[in-house]
Formats: sequence, structure tokens, C-alpha cells
Amino acid sequence: MTRDEIEAQLTAILVEMYELEPDRIVLDARLYEDLALDSIDAVDLIVRLKEFTQADITPERVKEMRTVGDVVDLVAEMLRTS
Repeated sequence: MTRDEIEAQLTAILVEMYELEPDRIVLDARLYEDLALDSIDAVDLIVRLKEFTQADITPERVKEMRTVGDVVDLVAEMLRTS
């Protein structure tokens, strides 16, 4: 799966789960500040990403996720190693 495909899939997930406008979901959008996700939203997103990638996400990696681009990078890495 390419980075563009991952970004498109992540955008679809964020739109579905949080009713965000797709044009707000850009790589440099900050999850908490720009997209207004909270800690519970982050947990829900992690569960969804685990289902999508069939891989575990370490708590350390979760703490590193600040932007949509960070999430795309994480998913790309998880897909490569799974």
C-alpha cells in the first residue's frame, strides 16, 4: 500500500469516526489542536488502526503521533513489518 493510499484510508477513517471535513485532514494537521481529537478519540483511532494493519502499536509510538503525517508514517511502518 502506498503512502497516498494510506493517507486516503486514514482520511476516510477520520471522516467516518469523527465527522471531520476531508479538506481539514492534511499531513501537517495536528490531531489534538487542529482536528480536536481528545484522548478517548485517540484510543478509538488506535483500535481502528490495529484492525486495519493487523499489528500492535506500542504505547511509545502512540505518544509520538502528533500529526496526520505521523499516523501515516506509523501505519506505513506497521504494514511493512507485519
